[in-house]
Amino acid sequence: MTVHDRVEINPKIMLGKPVIRGTRIPVELIVRKLSEGADEKSILEAYPKLTSNDVHAALRYGAD
Repeated sequence: MTVHDRVEINPKIMLGKPVIRGTRIPVELIVRKLSEGADEKSILEAYPKLTSNDVHAALRYGAD
């Protein structure tokens, strides 16, 4: 599974911001939460639609 399988950019969703596919959760939000000290477990608890693979894909997307 690649980053592009998990992250989508669609002008009709969140004005074209990169989001986790099938959600309206922006990649930016996940990366920001992690940079502020949140751990993966707390993000998954706060956003039950996310999976561990989604969090990792957001980080890989941000690194690119």
